[in-house]
Amino acid sequence: MPFGKDKKSWNGVAILSKGYDITEVQDSLPGDDEDVQSRYLEVIIEKIVICCLYIPNGNPYPGEKYEYKLSWLNRLKKRADELLDLDIPAILIGDFNIIPTPSDVYKPEKYKNDALFTEEVRKSFEGLVNSGWKDSLRSLNPDKEIYTFWDYMFKAYNRNAGMRIDHILLSPYLESRLET
Repeated sequence: MPFGKDKKSWNGVAILSKGYDITEVQDSLPGDDEDVQSRYLEVIIEKIVICCLYIPNGNPYPGEKYEYKLSWLNRLKKRADELLDLDIPAILIGDFNIIPTPSDVYKPEKYKNDALFTEEVRKSFEGLVNSGWKDSLRSLNPDKEIYTFWDYMFKAYNRNAGMRIDHILLSPYLESRLET
């Protein structure tokens, strides 16, 4: 059964479950009642809080869309901290539209002025990890070249000219359950 509110926008998130009940906690990121974009969904499945998100791209940088992204990230950090304070099993998963480090993109110099790779958004991601969220993919593969997105143009996939912008962050409660 899918969960998520039908809102007018070009983006959205959904969570599906096969064989497990879903309890919806909230269908938007707290902190901005005027935000109508479907970018956050929080549910409970089998006593695990799952936060599915689609962080704004933020381009063109600089600009209004980038400022919206920074504001959204601040709201996410606040909610993520609340979840950590509850000391429960929780997951932040989705398209973060953030390249955390230069090793997470094919040609980092190409993204110097891109909203996916600015110092501010990378520090925002780093802030989540430093506060206790475990970057599961990087934890399992600390030195491996791993990409989660390849542009559909210029045969980027064939050339492995990608970037890592999709992430699964685990609360400390789940950290010990991470396996290869």
